[in-house]
Amino acid sequence: MTPTSPLNDPFDLLDISSQVGEEERDIQATVRAFLDDHVRPHIADWFETATFPRELVPELGKLGVLGMHLTGYGCAGTSATAYGLACLELEAVDSGLRSFVSVQGSLAMYSIWRYGSEEQKQEWLPRLAAGEAIGCFGLTEPDHGSDPANMSTRAVRDGSDWILNGAKMWITNGGVADVATVWASTEEGIRGFLVPRGTPGFTTHDIKQKLSMRASVTSELSFADVRLPDSARLPEARSLGAPLGCLNEARFGILFGALGAGRDSLQAALRYADSRIQFDRPISGFQLTQRKLADMAVSLNTGMLLSLHLAKLKEAGRIRPEQISIGKLNNVRAALDVARECRTILGANGISLEYAPLRHANNLESVLTYEGTEEIHTLVVGQALTGQSAFR
Repeated sequence: MTPTSPLNDPFDLLDISSQVGEEERDIQATVRAFLDDHVRPHIADWFETATFPRELVPELGKLGVLGMHLTGYGCAGTSATAYGLACLELEAVDSGLRSFVSVQGSLAMYSIWRYGSEEQKQEWLPRLAAGEAIGCFGLTEPDHGSDPANMSTRAVRDGSDWILNGAKMWITNGGVADVATVWASTEEGIRGFLVPRGTPGFTTHDIKQKLSMRASVTSELSFADVRLPDSARLPEARSLGAPLGCLNEARFGILFGALGAGRDSLQAALRYADSRIQFDRPISGFQLTQRKLADMAVSLNTGMLLSLHLAKLKEAGRIRPEQISIGKLNNVRAALDVARECRTILGANGISLEYAPLRHANNLESVLTYEGTEEIHTLVVGQALTGQSAFR
């Protein structure tokens, strides 16, 4: 049988690009080209040295990816599909980079855009969109990850001010953020507050010795009698539903982004399998290797079709939280399995940072956990199916 030409992109199997509009394809191509030029040549070194390239942030602002799915205040106002495809390209380089963009745009910026006052929006959103300022999102606590309703961080009224005490853990961008959206329990329920860096009593401590997300800043936030004016409170955030709404925005980016890590891993394995000669032939010609490659391609293409379907639901204003949970649950699982399997095709070379799959797999271990663990999303889907909550 005459060999056929290999595909450049695993998603070409189902001609998935034909399901995307021209403007969205152009945005995706622009983001990919920028990353290929400015980030991909350096990412392995940044991962090895646990370096977050802060100088890249204004460039991401110029690229227009910070809060790109929001409207006004310097934001690009793109479609959900365009945002998802940008996240895919970002995570194809490294999950830490996509995580920065997700936290900046879908958590820090979205919390202000959706729940903030006009004064708060004018003060922060243009700077955050331009990459002139960095934001973070303080919800997870050392003892309260999957159960934020029982958070220990508390804000109490003191005259016209608030006094904030507590701690947040595993906060992406925390150590470099200029402003933190912090969620706290109050006598009136859970409320959000904007806490600028330098506010007395507000300190951060970066988490070191990470085996995952090494090119990303992860921090603990501490609040000791932090005095805030009432103008720091997000006026439209009146319950736990507010931070959970922000998380759904970020999870949407993740369900696209994880597929980028999977695609990059599969492309690395395809290139390697075609060039690695064993028993006088490329290993890409062996049946066991082809089965691995075919299974991975089917999994990623299925995940991509799911993502595009969810994007259409989001653009129509019809997406539900359990549908986002299905996307994150399926696609992160798939991408992690693909990255691990690709490492096996690379053999011993797969443990080297010269090749991306094991770096992607390490990062995806964090993606599987944050913004809703695999277990939590499983229970969200289970509750949607049965009408019964298994959380308590």
